[in-house]
Amino acid sequence: MKPISLRAILFTLLLCASGWATADSMKVRMGTEGAYPPFNLIDKNGELAGFDIEIGNALCEAMKADCEWVTSDWDGIIPALLAKKFDTIIASMSITDERKEKVAFTDKYYTTPVRFARAKGTGFEISEKALEGKIVGVQGSTVAENFLRGRFGDIVEVRAYGTQDEANLDLLSGRVDLLLADSFVLGEFLKSESGQPAEFVGPGFTDKKYLGEGIGIAVRKEDTALVEKLNQAIKQIRADGTYARINAKYFDFDVYGE
Repeated sequence: MKPISLRAILFTLLLCASGWATADSMKVRMGTEGAYPPFNLIDKNGELAGFDIEIGNALCEAMKADCEWVTSDWDGIIPALLAKKFDTIIASMSITDERKEKVAFTDKYYTTPVRFARAKGTGFEISEKALEGKIVGVQGSTVAENFLRGRFGDIVEVRAYGTQDEANLDLLSGRVDLLLADSFVLGEFLKSESGQPAEFVGPGFTDKKYLGEGIGIAVRKEDTALVEKLNQAIKQIRADGTYARINAKYFDFDVYGE
């Protein structure tokens, strides 16, 4: 019989101390928003769907965990995690220094730039001179809002919304001149029937000062064993082809990034 390593013993003790080991299986409540397609949304059957959800389910399978999904409004999602309404946030949350003060993060599970969109025919361009005085819609409490306020907040009027859908509607109605959002989320909107009157404008932005280090899973700081288990699971699904299969359902490139 092979001897049990000290590392394995210590890891098991950590699991038990954090409450992530049971006689049968690890139980994890997964928090998400459900209003951020194609990453997380409620489908026509009233079920959670999207890239985040499929990745979360794959991670649960890799961890051999019993997982349950819980939805939360974006503005209150970190407070809800800290109040133990769920154990993780898998909701396309960017890893930023500000958020690290409140929660721990796993390694990234994808990377995304932000981009502007405009209504077709408006001719709006993206430069400091062209943006001066424009009204720009953005989902509130996101890194896109942080970037917009930090980079252009002194020359544009920032209009923050509770959901991305609300911001999209105000672009179409002419209440805002431009939108700024995750490029993949905006891309889904622009490909949809309702989004046909709008289009991308300008480059993608990846400024780490405002946009963070990629998209990770948020966990309470004390749950260090869960973070380690999730990191191991992310590596596993990247290595065994599961991540690539999920990726291919949503994107024609590797959304994980470099």
